[in-house]
Amino acid sequence: MRRLRFLVPLGVVALVASVAAGVVLRVPAAHVRASSSTSSGQSLCIAHHPQEYVWYSASCTGHDEPEIDPLSDQAGSAQDLTWTIVLPGNQAVQVDAVGPTFWIGGTVSDPSSFLGQAFLELQFYPNSVVTSCTPGGGYNVSYAADTYSACSPVWKVSPNGRKESAAFNAMLTDSATGGPLVMHAGDTVTDHQYITDAADGMHITVSDVTTGHSGTIILNSKSDGPLMPAYSVQKLGNSLAWGIVNDAPNALVWEIGHTGNFTQPSGQFCLPGSATKPPCFSYDVPTWLNFSPLLIKGVTFGPRTAAKSYSVVSDFGGKAEVNQYCGAANYGAPFCTYPFFAYNNAAKAFTYGGDYPGTSNDFGQADQFQQTENCGGPFGANSTYCSTVVQ
Repeated sequence: MRRLRFLVPLGVVALVASVAAGVVLRVPAAHVRASSSTSSGQSLCIAHHPQEYVWYSASCTGHDEPEIDPLSDQAGSAQDLTWTIVLPGNQAVQVDAVGPTFWIGGTVSDPSSFLGQAFLELQFYPNSVVTSCTPGGGYNVSYAADTYSACSPVWKVSPNGRKESAAFNAMLTDSATGGPLVMHAGDTVTDHQYITDAADGMHITVSDVTTGHSGTIILNSKSDGPLMPAYSVQKLGNSLAWGIVNDAPNALVWEIGHTGNFTQPSGQFCLPGSATKPPCFSYDVPTWLNFSPLLIKGVTFGPRTAAKSYSVVSDFGGKAEVNQYCGAANYGAPFCTYPFFAYNNAAKAFTYGGDYPGTSNDFGQADQFQQTENCGGPFGANSTYCSTVVQ
């Protein structure tokens, strides 16, 4: 779910105390391999925004959301954009070990939501075939190695009780078969998010360029009506009104601070420094380097205007979050590193995780993320993290 922080249970705090003292354990790589099973994508816990004006429903959990935003001053750029990515693949480590999903999303208007806005996430699930996308925004998947499928929850917040829930959720289906659109590691995939004259909600057309299969979702909520883009221009400052970062309307995010869909326990909230119960591979850059990376080949606005500028931001301050739980002196120890965006000249693409072979610029690694809230928003000055322009 989008941009909400959480209260940390005392048991979890105790778990990372040994790390803060300099005692860090390494879990063998075999422990990050998936088992063939069915998993629910949401774990049972409740979370809170730091200002405590938003809270999760009981079936959902919090996490961190480092993001990359393509930027443009072009009118309509936030209403018609196409991402091109290459899906990552298992190697010594299963892709979902570092987190259950990455997604491409954007801010949409919703009169039934707090401050009139909601947030779309087209969630890609590694090693997974979706069996259902639940009305509450969750998902159920079965294990399939090097396979991807997707759901598209749209998160809203009630104007009065400040409860976050789903205004919409749908499976990405294959237009040829009617079942889930199944993609595979190494496939080149485009995600076109756009509006039409019908004004019936944001359209999402995903095309697997490698296989020729595709599917489309239209964000027309049964309860809230058409969910249209909230902004015209894809520029910094056009942020989600109830968010905690100063970013652009549309972004790609890898959700971290969660165990994978097929680990034990699955989909569990976890913190930097946690080596057990559960191990938190999200915050261990060497783990990321043991599978082939997600390649973000580029973004096009409208029919042919390529993004030339990108920015990055973390909901929790990047390295600051690791230092909070591991201690600054332990940064770089196992489970105490923050994954980062980089440009890979060999692949002609952005990556996320670490310095994969072919990296030409890692933008200061974790230091690319602002560590203090220096930007403003609807809740006052210094209430959001500023996004850093890296290219």
